[in-house]
Amino acid sequence: MTFEKITESDSHHNDLEKKSIRELLDGMHQEDKNAVAAVGAVREQTAALITKVVAQLQKGGRLFYIGAGTSGRLGVLDASECPPTFGTEPEKVIGLVAGGDHALRNSIEKAEDDTQQAWKDLETYQITSKDILIGIAASGTTPYVIGGLAKAQEHGIPTGCIACNLNSPLAAVSDYPIEVIVGPEFLTGSSRMKAGTAQKLILNSITTATMIQLGHVKGNKMVDMQLKNDKLVDRAQRFVMDELNVSLETAKDLLAKHKNIRGAINAFQNS
Repeated sequence: MTFEKITESDSHHNDLEKKSIRELLDGMHQEDKNAVAAVGAVREQTAALITKVVAQLQKGGRLFYIGAGTSGRLGVLDASECPPTFGTEPEKVIGLVAGGDHALRNSIEKAEDDTQQAWKDLETYQITSKDILIGIAASGTTPYVIGGLAKAQEHGIPTGCIACNLNSPLAAVSDYPIEVIVGPEFLTGSSRMKAGTAQKLILNSITTATMIQLGHVKGNKMVDMQLKNDKLVDRAQRFVMDELNVSLETAKDLLAKHKNIRGAINAFQNS
């Protein structure tokens, strides 16, 4: 099938510089809704990838994200939120961006053109077939990401991707591709917009569903979250109070003693 770069297609919205702020917002809001609908349309692909992620992590493997520019930064963001949200070790979910950590705050767009660098970056983590690698690229053509997935497949490492064009070169090196077709951007070619929104929603789904399956959630509560600031401590106290039907003072005492929600709940229920 032919590959078409829909993410680079001309916007359906013209004469943007002549529009009022409200008209601009209305147009962007309509495209955002299209992104959400596109994510809903690929739930089967997303579920297939998550099923494999869960299986790999249950065997002691790790989840790796690689990407460049906005896509890479979104992967790093999702990975960095797993330890505080789910209490996982930092090395359980790892995000890598073309150009390294410096690229998180600075534009190093040329870094994405190196087909060899992603594998070099992954090798520093001693990636193996126990792990799983997900490439993120709105275009589906980023050399850094394609090179990393192709090399991973050569080494028997399961691969997945999140791309916003059909039948892309990236999908061709993915065992579990997610092709979320959001259509042309409001601002032509600016895939940080609804393509980025769709990628972020799918990344949220991958780690949240995976961590629920791995037992990091009880009911609808993040019982393994890290109590790193006052807001999180307050949330933990409410979780414990609701779960055990105890007073605020008891919840505080349990958390002070056991240092986490799961420990506090288990200790009370087993006492």
